[in-house]
Amino acid sequence: MNDLFVMTQIAGRRCALHAHDVSSVIEIGAVTPVPRTPAFIAGITAMRSQALTVIDCRLALGFDAREWPTDHRAAVVAVSGHSYALRVDAIEDITTGSAEAGQVPGGFGPEWSRVATGMIETAIGPALLLDLAALIAGPAVSPELFGAAA
Repeated sequence: MNDLFVMTQIAGRRCALHAHDVSSVIEIGAVTPVPRTPAFIAGITAMRSQALTVIDCRLALGFDAREWPTDHRAAVVAVSGHSYALRVDAIEDITTGSAEAGQVPGGFGPEWSRVATGMIETAIGPALLLDLAALIAGPAVSPELFGAAA
């Protein structure tokens, strides 16, 4: 069984999003910062008079905030009734892939193991299949940072 996937690049990795979860791909224009939000929330932008929360996928994974090449596009998704623009490094293509996600091989690191539901084979090569809710939730925060006992 083959499904359609939107292929992206995030932090040097090919990642796949189920095409039925992506309503559109947009060029990111002006992003207005929102005070008191976590760093991985870049701000808000508009698409056809709809406000979108812009998620910086690199920061949401827990990578550092440095400059990287990007094609300034985002995948627009909805999770739990809220709309998000996922800022990625690049949107590669829409392609078919195996609906059955295999196990994620070791060596990708804790950032990826938190959001990847598996590895899929696609027409353009292997990709990590992402859990949108886990990605949008942002980086895992250690309870020790808040003085909580483990």
